[in-house]
Amino acid sequence: MTHKDCDLFRRPDSLACLGVSETLVVDLFLKHLFQAGTGTLRRLSQSMKLPVQLVESIFHDLKTQKLIEVKGMYGEDYHFVLSVAGKTAATDRMQVSRYVGPVPVPLEKYEAAVRSQVARTRINKASLHAAYGDLTLDPGLLSRLGPALVSQRSMFLFGPSGTGKSSLAERLLRIFDDAIAIPYSIEVDGIIISFFDAAVHRLAGDKAGFDHDPRWVFCARPCIIVGGELVPAMLELQRDAETGTYVAPLHMKANNGVFVIDDFGRQLISPRDLLNRWIVPLDRRMDFLTMGSGVKFAIPFEVFVVFSTNLNPSELADEAFLRRIPNKILVDAVSAPIFDEIVSRRLEANGWHADLDAPRYLRLLCQNRGGDLRPCYPRDIFGIMQSIAEFEERPPALTNSDIDRAAELYFCAA
Repeated sequence: MTHKDCDLFRRPDSLACLGVSETLVVDLFLKHLFQAGTGTLRRLSQSMKLPVQLVESIFHDLKTQKLIEVKGMYGEDYHFVLSVAGKTAATDRMQVSRYVGPVPVPLEKYEAAVRSQVARTRINKASLHAAYGDLTLDPGLLSRLGPALVSQRSMFLFGPSGTGKSSLAERLLRIFDDAIAIPYSIEVDGIIISFFDAAVHRLAGDKAGFDHDPRWVFCARPCIIVGGELVPAMLELQRDAETGTYVAPLHMKANNGVFVIDDFGRQLISPRDLLNRWIVPLDRRMDFLTMGSGVKFAIPFEVFVVFSTNLNPSELADEAFLRRIPNKILVDAVSAPIFDEIVSRRLEANGWHADLDAPRYLRLLCQNRGGDLRPCYPRDIFGIMQSIAEFEERPPALTNSDIDRAAELYFCAA
């Protein structure tokens, strides 16, 4: 991180340094205490994600206003509850917003954080081979993929189904070994947007120092993969009716990472509508979101978008949009040597016995029944053979007879 980055995530030493109104912070203090029933400075510091000295400052102000009552001490910490007046004030605040979570960071700080954390990892042949070392790939495919990753521009992965497009997309983040700072929540015009998502943001261990602002959490770069379930609402702010707050859309959660749209063209949302929704963000690196009140605001769009499809990109988008996605990589069926290597690696990983001619027999059968050689065939057919062996209560093995039985289940009859 640069010196500027460190300042951005530096531990706040006053309420003014938080970048949000003091009223919002006090409201959260009251609501946290109202929800918990009792509190201590340390517990509120942990739940609000604030330094203890800032929580203590609010505590003394509310004590002076007779909104809280001290019940005793826990060691050197205060044990306190809301007074009757404090409960009334907290209830009033709950009517406005039921959000009870970490103190948010302001939108301006979030934007600065995203811009400062754009991936700058050096990518070369060695790092690419390391990232995809568990896959058997055609060298020509890697030579096309490498420059696309260096450019950090969005791309199409297209080709027949079962050729490994999803596997390629899922491993893109392996080329990055750094961590980024993610806010728990963001404040926009007094409204709170929940941002951190444990299903998306994977903690990167203890990367924070003592001077780190606890409102940020260090995570691996995110990778979000969506398929046919993608609908337009997922790309917009969603209001939580229970709390009155908003939830960040998927592509916003993917900032500084990768957003994969798998099976592009199979979504309920039409390809044209989706591409029109993103034509400006992909070009200008920013997007616009709108709240229920009509307030519109800009967010950074530092996302590496990957469209994975078994359709030709020219059938899905017009020239204006295709120009904004300069990398279009064909992921096709594999050659016989590559297919044989995939089978060999799967045999070794599974520890299976194989008849002498079985690998070649499997390749020829797949070529005849499937029309070409796709990387998915060994995985899928091995899985069926595993099930056959389990059903018959015997060790699995690669034999011609089991290959025939699995192929009969797997391939559609002519």
